[in-house]
Amino acid sequence: MIRKEAIAAALFTVAALPGVGVAPASAQSSAAAVSCYGGARTLTYHYNPAAVAYGTYTASSRCNDINLRLITDEPGVFLDACVVFVDHTSKCNNDDAYTTHGTEWGTVATDVEDGTHFVLRVHAYDTDAQNVTFQIAY
Repeated sequence: MIRKEAIAAALFTVAALPGVGVAPASAQSSAAAVSCYGGARTLTYHYNPAAVAYGTYTASSRCNDINLRLITDEPGVFLDACVVFVDHTSKCNNDDAYTTHGTEWGTVATDVEDGTHFVLRVHAYDTDAQNVTFQIAY
């Protein structure tokens, strides 16, 4: 009986130590996000009336999705983006539709398998988007 009490006391002591144990789910998802965005590639869009293609890139295990955000201090500047999975089609994902992106990370394509080849197509949301630096994480 004393042995069981000693083991229980030891387990309680270890659980009470700071930094010991399993990280909370929010900390785990934050670490995954840092890893994904930590590998982001920085690019610059120069205004063009037609869509501009960037890539070909290869999806990695860092991210499950292809993500985009703008790096700008100009309010009201947005870019439209889509992904073309070049080994399978010449059209954009999501029924050949673009999604609009600003300074927060946004998803251009979801659940992308590692090793998938893709091109990112970008065009200006409006004429305010002249020279816009942006990042993609994949």
